[in-house]
Amino acid sequence: MRIHFSLPDKREFDAAGFGLNAVDHLIVVPEYPAFDTKTPFTQYQKSAGGQMASAMVALQRLGMTTAYAGRFGSDEAGTFGRQTLEEEGINLGFAETIEGATNQIAFIVIEARSGERTIVWDRDERLSYQPDEAPIALASRSRILHIDAHDPPACAVMARAARAAGTIVTADIDNIYEGLPDLLPLIDVLITSSEFPQHLTGINDLRGALIEIKALYGCTIAGATLGGRGAIIYCEDQFIVSPAFEVPGGCRDTTGAGDAFHAGFIYGMLRDEDLEDCLKLGNAVAALKCRALGGRTALPAENDLHKFLTSNASR
Repeated sequence: MRIHFSLPDKREFDAAGFGLNAVDHLIVVPEYPAFDTKTPFTQYQKSAGGQMASAMVALQRLGMTTAYAGRFGSDEAGTFGRQTLEEEGINLGFAETIEGATNQIAFIVIEARSGERTIVWDRDERLSYQPDEAPIALASRSRILHIDAHDPPACAVMARAARAAGTIVTADIDNIYEGLPDLLPLIDVLITSSEFPQHLTGINDLRGALIEIKALYGCTIAGATLGGRGAIIYCEDQFIVSPAFEVPGGCRDTTGAGDAFHAGFIYGMLRDEDLEDCLKLGNAVAALKCRALGGRTALPAENDLHKFLTSNASR
């Protein structure tokens, strides 16, 4: 199935991300600890992460030109997070460092047997955006604007500016925040976590919830990532389901797999692939991310992706 909207040509950036960055402290344990016990960890790693920052790094590694708009703290973690994006070649002309604020951080406990993780995080309120602080100039300079809806009113300002400029708006949403209903009608491609459609609509059946989201908010594409089962989207009154790839060498860490999926899907959109191939690309980038521990450092390059797809060509 083809995508029934056209991406603008000849923009400064292929994709721009507006939303979160973070610094993750990853701890691997043999099995998830029971309450009131002591468990030795087998591995520790500090890694830059965050939904939007990670997605932009993945797209940059896949050969796209990208920009990131978001806020860093002025502490050591903020310096570390910003430096990793600079080293990847991401344009940070619309990013800010907030003096006196602490950067978003997360402590992530990963079970070695499954690669599944539990996240404990904190975000300084001073990193949030008010609507009049949104860097709207970026919206007209990219072909796709990717958002995460952590500051829905500011994201809505960005999305309106993007639509006015002909920029396609994609979103990665996993929670309901105040002001979200006003943002959702401004999103062209909404692919969420598997639990989000039920939480938003109250409909237990995922397909029924996606139909309801499209009816209520008019998103051209509504979908959800399904972890080890792949992903599903609803478009033009049809469902497309794409199974996950087997992770090479087994799954080590699911942290950032959703961010990687979105990057792969957007990569397919920018290459004018059909929706089936966009889903396949999303699942492939997610699988390659899950083979290694860490956030942005584990994301694949374009050559890695195409070698992987070639080796799985029969799927």
